[in-house]
Amino acid sequence: MAEKILVVDDDLDSLKLIGLMLQRNGYEVIAANAGNQALARATSDHPDLIILDVMMPDMNGYEVSRRLRKNPNTQNIPIIMFTAKTLIDDKVAGFEAGADDYLTKPTHPAELASRVKAILMRNASQHPSASGARGRTIGVLGAKGGVGTTTLAINLAAARLMISENPVVADFRLGVGSMGLSLGMGRSAGMANVLSKAASAIQPRDIENELVVHASGLRALLSSARPAEAALNYAPETAAAVIRGLRSIGRPAVFDLGSGLNQFSFQLQREMDQLVLVVDPVSVTLQMAREILQEIDASRPDPNTVHVAVINRSASAPPSWNEVEHLLGREIRAVISLASELFSQALQASVPAVMFQPTAIASSQMIKLAEELYNRSKVPASGEVTR
Repeated sequence: MAEKILVVDDDLDSLKLIGLMLQRNGYEVIAANAGNQALARATSDHPDLIILDVMMPDMNGYEVSRRLRKNPNTQNIPIIMFTAKTLIDDKVAGFEAGADDYLTKPTHPAELASRVKAILMRNASQHPSASGARGRTIGVLGAKGGVGTTTLAINLAAARLMISENPVVADFRLGVGSMGLSLGMGRSAGMANVLSKAASAIQPRDIENELVVHASGLRALLSSARPAEAALNYAPETAAAVIRGLRSIGRPAVFDLGSGLNQFSFQLQREMDQLVLVVDPVSVTLQMAREILQEIDASRPDPNTVHVAVINRSASAPPSWNEVEHLLGREIRAVISLASELFSQALQASVPAVMFQPTAIASSQMIKLAEELYNRSKVPASGEVTR
């Protein structure tokens, strides 16, 4: 996905102008017009870069920068101070507060773009788990229940493990989690344990302590089917902190986002580099999928990062794929063939289907999808995301 930049300025005209210049260079822009709001957005959205005005009414940029540097979740985010002040002492104060660079108003669009690109590339080389070099996230969302969302999430991660990647798979379905049972790993409540913490307190090591490891070596952060878990209230920024932690742990991190679009899955899908909407070729499911796609596309900077995978779970003849694509308004990324016996046997063996029988048609289709999703979200050395 495009790098995310937080622009902080109490002057709305400056905010709009800087945002427009950045958007024209392909960046995703989020905004704040006060210091406290900037701290909140930095924690919840975890941008790849912050452009920070110095003079603001509630809290000046120097204090904002110092607080960002004290917070473990934001301390590595690069900061460019942006102000009309030109004295050397002002610049020194900015660097002492933790700024990485300093720009004075007004600035030429070419200079802004050059400074932003340089800072992002430098940060990527210094902090491999952050910014452009961060791990890849793949979200799997079902248009409705019973279409094979959990099965696909498990197998996408397992497919990467088979080629010596180091993936992690996570289940956000609190209270209805079946991933652990499918893999024979019991009823771990690791996801609930992590989500019970405050966002600012969640560190990668906390997540690693909750991971369970399958016999194959696949690591998982699990939800259980205990009804009490479903009652857990957690803020979107807490879930975002978990995703960031898993992003630094897994290569890639694959997420089971459950079925349907609610306030939490809507926020979670925005954190995904690639998102797979799982459907079966049934009229009701396809109509639901069309509505979901419209909502999702409007929320993401690049709709090309949203993909449709069809899992054929019925022996009856499905509609033509041309009809499905026309109804959904997009190309189908993958079609997983009917393989009831394969999935049943793999479930009984507590082994992902792609590992249980790698040469089966359905396994080959899931392995191919995993490869394509991974390549689409790869970040080359230059720091520019491939599409």
